[in-house]
Amino acid sequence: MRLSALGLMLTLLTTVSGSKSDRFTSCLPEGIKLTSEIFEEPDGSTSAKGKPKTLQAKLTDLRARCKNRKLVTSRGKEIRIVQLIGCWGNPPEDYQAQLERQERELKQLKEKYVLIQIPCTSSKTIARFMSDML
Repeated sequence: MRLSALGLMLTLLTTVSGSKSDRFTSCLPEGIKLTSEIFEEPDGSTSAKGKPKTLQAKLTDLRARCKNRKLVTSRGKEIRIVQLIGCWGNPPEDYQAQLERQERELKQLKEKYVLIQIPCTSSKTIARFMSDML
């Protein structure tokens, strides 16, 4: 009896923890996964270095929820997820204009939404280089 109760508890815990990630998936833009690494602008703090932060960790930090197929914070502010551009092997002729346009659009979005940025690559070196360019 005791073993089956433990088995039931493990099943319930697995279901509950699995549902935390499932609650976001219906609100994610196409091609974006909860395991995607995010880009966070440096805030001057000396946070722990190591594993890059994932989208799921950020959404959990924001206590986000999926409401009417939109991600919102615990205070009801809408969250927007943006896939950044800029990882070209051979950049197009107008790459500077594209990056400038992206920067303008990001500034506008930041005014209205909580913005989460997904770099075009998971390489920290390239992502830092890109942020220096912007």
